[in-house]
Amino acid sequence: MHCLWCDDEIIPSVNWGNLLLPSRPAPLCEECESKLEQIEGDRCRKCSRKTSEVVCRDCQWWESQKRNVLAGNYSVYTYNAFMREIIAKWKYRGDYILRNIFAEVFTEGYYRAFGKKRDAIIIPIPLSENRLKERGFNQAEALAAFLPNQSKSLLARIDSEKQSKKSRKQRITGKNPFTLKETLNKPAILVDDIYTTGTTIRHAAELLKQNGCPEVHSYTLIRG
Repeated sequence: MHCLWCDDEIIPSVNWGNLLLPSRPAPLCEECESKLEQIEGDRCRKCSRKTSEVVCRDCQWWESQKRNVLAGNYSVYTYNAFMREIIAKWKYRGDYILRNIFAEVFTEGYYRAFGKKRDAIIIPIPLSENRLKERGFNQAEALAAFLPNQSKSLLARIDSEKQSKKSRKQRITGKNPFTLKETLNKPAILVDDIYTTGTTIRHAAELLKQNGCPEVHSYTLIRG
């Protein structure tokens, strides 16, 4: 087994605990794994930002705008420099296999945050047709495929402009970029790679709630 990032050989350690039942091969070597930063300790209960506040100032602002359409977001990693490199190569340069770096941790995080929501439907955040052709895959769908609940592509995107090219104000004040293919009367868990301002997630949640969805959460790989 070789590290999916640096390609160094990974030599698993053998002990009495894994002698009879070998552990699953690690996707990263120890050095590369140590560069990723999981969110631990205090976090905002609404968006997973690392903070000592129960609800961070960003989420307090959303609440003041009366846009409480999102029950909460749970993220696994912080967006540090090493994660940016991985995301750039995976998402923008099409190295699809790199998604396997996150398979185990992303699945474990899901059970920790949403294990009791067995009737919830997973909804990946969609890309526009142009963006999908450009990248060759939807990173949100790639992450959703790791998860145990039923997944449905209920949203379509009509805005083809990259969110990363927009300012914070443009993201927050822009029109809803989504349309709904069909209604949903069960709880939903939106899945995406990065939660930044929370605008994209809230646009999707707002549309679902307006059309009969009783509760919307989101689960993202990274809290930006």
